[in-house]
Amino acid sequence: MAVHEQPHRGSGFHLPSFRRPRIASDSAVAVTTDTHTARAYALAFLRLLTGFVFLWAFLDKTFGFGYATPSGKGWIDGGSPAKGFLSSVAAGPLESTFHSWAGDTWADWLFMLGLLGIGLALTAGVALRLAAVAGTAMMALMWMAEWPPARHLSDGSVSMSSNPFADYHLVYAVVLIVLALTAAGDALGLGRLWARLPFVRTNGWLR
Repeated sequence: MAVHEQPHRGSGFHLPSFRRPRIASDSAVAVTTDTHTARAYALAFLRLLTGFVFLWAFLDKTFGFGYATPSGKGWIDGGSPAKGFLSSVAAGPLESTFHSWAGDTWADWLFMLGLLGIGLALTAGVALRLAAVAGTAMMALMWMAEWPPARHLSDGSVSMSSNPFADYHLVYAVVLIVLALTAAGDALGLGRLWARLPFVRTNGWLR
């Protein structure tokens, strides 16, 4: 019996070891929670900053604050928000197509509504999936308009392209997709409230 009593006493000494993993586990949970919180706020700040980029572009082109759009040439003054960009396209396979769109009312409205809708969605933290789809389509068109792969413009001058593929339009598109996939509207936004709405719960693509 003495031989069999030793393991029983040994098992008693293992009681503290059962408590240590629980303490370590609690610490790990706390660290994980802090990490998740930091990640959520980092994504939220990225969302707000990106939203401001789109909103500012809409406001400046609408009212002509004198930055990218000269004063007195805003949309409300009769200016065409998309004409300057589209008419200046000087490279790529869609150059003539973009030129034909320059100044068209439908192009101005589609462009401005896209800027406003994406900007509001990102700022509020709602409909991020829709914003990602619309924003990616817009950035793809603008990427094709600037056509980074071109070394020379249609007039033969050097394009001064800094990268043949990864320009800022591509970066914005990836940011929009990441924000949508990570539900970045839940922190510092109305994402959670938006997700609880009946029509959003029924139609997940509105999330």
